[in-house]
Amino acid sequence: MAFIDYYKILGLDKNATEKDIKAAYRKLARQYHPDLNPNDPEANKKFQQINEANEVLSDAEKRKKYDKYGENWQHGEEYEKYAQQQRAHGQQYSGFGQGHTQGFEDFGDFSGGGDFSDFFQQMFGGGMGGRSSGRQARYRGQDYNAELQLSLKDVSETHKQTLTVNGRNIRITIPAGVENGQTIKIAGHGGPGVNGGPAGDLYITFRVAGDPNFKRDGANLHITVKLDLYTAVLGGEVTIDTLTGKVKIKVKPETQNNSVIRLKGKGLPVYKKEGEAGDLLVTYDVQIPTNLTEKQKQLFIELAESAKHK
Repeated sequence: MAFIDYYKILGLDKNATEKDIKAAYRKLARQYHPDLNPNDPEANKKFQQINEANEVLSDAEKRKKYDKYGENWQHGEEYEKYAQQQRAHGQQYSGFGQGHTQGFEDFGDFSGGGDFSDFFQQMFGGGMGGRSSGRQARYRGQDYNAELQLSLKDVSETHKQTLTVNGRNIRITIPAGVENGQTIKIAGHGGPGVNGGPAGDLYITFRVAGDPNFKRDGANLHITVKLDLYTAVLGGEVTIDTLTGKVKIKVKPETQNNSVIRLKGKGLPVYKKEGEAGDLLVTYDVQIPTNLTEKQKQLFIELAESAKHK
C-alpha cells in the first residue's frame, strides 16, 4: 500500500514545529468537520486523513518513527532487526534508506483494519508485521466560536448571562472589566466528539459597544463635563455621572478650561483583580455665557477695566 505524506495533508514541511502542527490541524479540522459537511463524503474522508496526520505528527514518538522510516516504512523495524543481527556477527550493513538488503523480499504483506488507514495500522496500530486491534478512531469535537455584545455598563460588574450556541442555551459568568475583542474559552462546550472522543471548546469573543458619555482607556474612564463660567471663576459644586450613579464634586475657584481632575476608583473594575478599579478622569469644558443683558455686559466691561489697572 502507498506511503501517506502526513506533512502534505496538513500543508506543512518536515521542519514544522508543534505549534505549526496544532494550528494547521485546528484550521483544517474545522473546515472539514462532519458537522459542517453532513452530506459530503469527500469532506468526511479528508477529516479522517487530517485526524490521522495529527495523531502521528503531534505525538513525539510516532513522529520520530515516521520521519526515520519515511517511504521505506514497510520494512523499517525488520531492517533494524536484520542490521542488529549483522552487527552481532561482526558484519557491515549498508544503512537504512540506501537500498534493499538481502532478505527484504521475504517479508510478506500485512493487513489492517479500523478507522485508521492501513498504512497507519501497519506502522502504528499493531506493530510491524501484526494486525491492529481494530479499534475505532476517537476524534475531538469541533470548536465553536460565538460573539457576545455588551455595553460599558455590562462590564462594570461580574454577572451571569445566557447565550444560545448551535441551539443550546449556555449560562456563563462574565467577569467584570473584560475588554472589547477579548476572547475566553469555555472548555467542553463545543461540538461532541466522535467515537467517544472529547468535546470541543467554546470560544466567546466580547464586543463592548462605545458609550456616548464615557471613553474607555483600559480600566480608566474619561468624561467631559460642561462647567459654567461663574462656577469656574468663583468655585462651587457640579454633579457628574459615573457608571454607578451621580456624584457631586467640588470645583476650585479659578478652574481653567480643559483642566482635569481624577476620581479614584470610579472607573471600571480591573479584569480578574478583586477589589481593584481604574479611575474616572473628568475634563472641564468651561462655557462662555451667551445672550448677555446690557447690565451683564457692563459688568464684564468694568471687570475688564479693573483688570487693566491691577
